[in-house]
Amino acid sequence: MNKYTERIHNGIVTENPTFIMMLGMCPTFAVTTSAINGFGMGVSTLVVLILANWMISLVRKVIPDQVRLPAYIVIVASLVTVVQLLIQAYIPFLYDALGIYIPLIVVNCIILGRAEAYASKNPPVLSIFDGLGMGLGFTIALTLIGLVREVLGNGTAFGVQVMPPFYQPIGIIVKAPGAFLILALIIAIMNAAHVETHANEKVEGCDGCCATCAQSSGCVSPEKKEGDKV
Repeated sequence: MNKYTERIHNGIVTENPTFIMMLGMCPTFAVTTSAINGFGMGVSTLVVLILANWMISLVRKVIPDQVRLPAYIVIVASLVTVVQLLIQAYIPFLYDALGIYIPLIVVNCIILGRAEAYASKNPPVLSIFDGLGMGLGFTIALTLIGLVREVLGNGTAFGVQVMPPFYQPIGIIVKAPGAFLILALIIAIMNAAHVETHANEKVEGCDGCCATCAQSSGCVSPEKKEGDKV
C-alpha cells in the first residue's frame, strides 16, 4: 500500500470520522433520516474536504500562524457557499431536505481538523487524497446510517419500497432518538468485532492525567512521579 492509497484506507477504515473518531455528530444525527439525505450530505462534505485540503496545503507556508484558523474558515466558507448554491440550483429537493446543515459544513470539525492536522503540514497531492479518504469515510457512514433508518422507519431504501406490504414501520427510527439508537447499534457491532474506536479510549480511560482526574482518583502524572524520584 503506497502513501496515497494509505490515506484513503485511513479515512474509510482506520480513522473513519464517524465510526472511529466520533466526529461530525451533528449532521450524522440530523440529516440521516434517509439514505439519499445521508449520501447528499456526505458528498457535499467530501467535495469541500478535498478542495479545502488542497487549497490550504497550497498556501500553508504563506498564512501567518496568528491568523491560521480564521484563514482556514474563510477558505472553507467560500467553498461551502459554492457547493450550497450548486445544490440549490441543480438538486433543490436535496437542498430543502438538508437545509441549514449545508452552511454548517463550514464549522464541521472534520474539515477544520484535517486542515489543521494534515493539510497544513503536507503537500497538496497527499492532502487531496487525505480529504478524499476522510470524505469517503464520512459519506459511507452517513449513507449506511440513513439506509438503516430509512428501511426500518419507512420500509424503503433510496425511496424504493423494499419491505413487504405487511411490514409495520418503526416510526421512532426516523425521529431524533432513532439516530442515537442506530449509531449505538453499529458501535456495539464494531465492539463485538473488536474494532477499536475513539469512544472506547474515552470510556475505558484516557492516556494522560488531567488535574480533575488527579483530584478525584488520586492518579499521579508521569512528571510528578519523576519529580518524586529526584
